[in-house]
Amino acid sequence: MAGCCDPRGYDRMFGPRFARRMATRYRRRGLDSAARAIVEMVTQDGVRGATVLEIGGGAGEIQLELLERGAVSATNLELSPAYEPEAAALIAEAGLTGRVQRRLVDIAADPAAVEPADIVVLHRVVCCYPDYARLLGAAADHAHRQLVFSHPPRNPLSRAVVATQNALFRVARREFRAFTHPPAAMLAVLAEHGLQLRGTHHGRVWQVAAVSR
Repeated sequence: MAGCCDPRGYDRMFGPRFARRMATRYRRRGLDSAARAIVEMVTQDGVRGATVLEIGGGAGEIQLELLERGAVSATNLELSPAYEPEAAALIAEAGLTGRVQRRLVDIAADPAAVEPADIVVLHRVVCCYPDYARLLGAAADHAHRQLVFSHPPRNPLSRAVVATQNALFRVARREFRAFTHPPAAMLAVLAEHGLQLRGTHHGRVWQVAAVSR
């Protein structure tokens, strides 16, 4: 089954135009509400001196905010190279050059290629990956202290929206697919890897869960 773990589908869906739009929006408006919730939940237990691993971080907005709040370094994993010019510009504008490492790696497929970090973040990522158990299991194994991730609510409306989107992708002959994975099942995967739920945020479009050791 094709999904965003297929680089062909991911590159086409999240190309240079999308990357420019995300970077421009961040410059003008800052973080979206779900991303702000992620930053707030991460920093509740303190972020000073921590290392951050963000999976599918795009242009890197959340990483920059955490670095500005005291994190010592950040590593970003992506599947599409389209974000790199925009990410480099944002890093330079924030005066954080040298503190962010950006890599093209699928952590679910090659977990050994990635070093663990104190904090792991996944924003708008799990809904793009068909095998959530493999992705979250790999992410959990790389989290020394805590992991925070966002996902769409699983209800009739969200499932209908995603079904419609996927139908349009099929008509357009795009490989990318979106998913509404069961929240309880995702938390169960994280629990199997030693991470317990400590907080949630319920937005209209995105829900956020924070787990820790």
